[in-house]
Amino acid sequence: MKIISERLLAMEESATIAMAQKARELKSKGVDVISLSLGEPDFKTPEHICRAAKEAIDTGNYFAYPPVPGYADLREAIAQKFERENNIPTTAANVVVSTGAKQSLANIFMSILNPGDEVIVLSPYWVSYADLIKVAEGKPVLVKGSLENDFKATATQIEQAITPQTKALIYSSPCNPTGSVFTHDELKAIAQVLQKHPQVLVIADEIYEHINFTGAHVSMGAFPEMQGRVITVNGVAKGFAMTGWRIGYISAPETIAKACSKIQGQFTSGANSIAQRATLAALTSDLEPTRQMAEAYRSRRALVHKLLSEIPGVKVNMPQGAFYFFPEVSSYFGKAFQGNTITNATDLCMYLLNEAHVSLVTGEAFGSPECVRLSYAASENDLKEAIHRIKSALEKLN
Repeated sequence: MKIISERLLAMEESATIAMAQKARELKSKGVDVISLSLGEPDFKTPEHICRAAKEAIDTGNYFAYPPVPGYADLREAIAQKFERENNIPTTAANVVVSTGAKQSLANIFMSILNPGDEVIVLSPYWVSYADLIKVAEGKPVLVKGSLENDFKATATQIEQAITPQTKALIYSSPCNPTGSVFTHDELKAIAQVLQKHPQVLVIADEIYEHINFTGAHVSMGAFPEMQGRVITVNGVAKGFAMTGWRIGYISAPETIAKACSKIQGQFTSGANSIAQRATLAALTSDLEPTRQMAEAYRSRRALVHKLLSEIPGVKVNMPQGAFYFFPEVSSYFGKAFQGNTITNATDLCMYLLNEAHVSLVTGEAFGSPECVRLSYAASENDLKEAIHRIKSALEKLN
């Protein structure tokens, strides 16, 4: 008898976490590794948010188990945020607060999927989507956008992928790993397709909404014709530099929100009480620190685009949000250095880690084996040095 379940054996390890671990192992041996693998802001959580957490501790009122779906005042503040910033009709009854947006996604898939249900995943996609779907006994159906279209799948492609088994569609905008942002017209076209298929739910991952260089974030949940069918996932990790606080949340039809709360009640119960109080401060106070962070990312984006564009054989577009580049690097496949042949993006990432001491993430983990992901949530000095090392290491391949 196998000790480990078939479910777990079929699951892939998170590639971003795995690469970050390899980088840490090298660093522990004294190697000067520049890590561009994790999608983690390099800023500190704004002081007013930290202060709110300290005040919550000092009151002594937040040491008991919190309500499973989140404190009532936080859920109300989240509902108001969705109404105010996203034009998504939301009440506190539609909101569930979880231990990070990743748990929000797991709750959703466990709540809506039956064995064999298909979920259209717009690809390139965030690493955990496919495995979370599989754990919930669903089937991910990848619909891939091209580099020429900024990695965005089209409404026509989506329509061709819908079958009687399609239960949902999931996408992120701004996108991890590509930084692509769907425009109003692009989402409108997708909504028009989905109107013909009322059984299909939409899961919109908007965790990077505040790091958006287009000037306008668009939510699928704001389209009147899609109301009652969209689950919007968000959180404070990226826009407020709060990755370690582990707070995500959703706006969902009430039936689905109740189901997610039921799942969460059996797995983890309510999210961390003090982190919830910090989140309340984040969502109800001035967004100026967030805007300042976004402007810093905009400056870094220009720098990285310039430097990557100067590397022969690397194809790169200009991402419109998040803090990633997703260059196409297949021109280096088949090349070698000291008997080490690069056959795919995973090989290339390991080569760059060992030779250049720069950690990236293979595009295979995101559905695009011809690409690698680079996070520019790092200082400009580190970015300059990292890309210099990458360029030098690639020059050695022949």
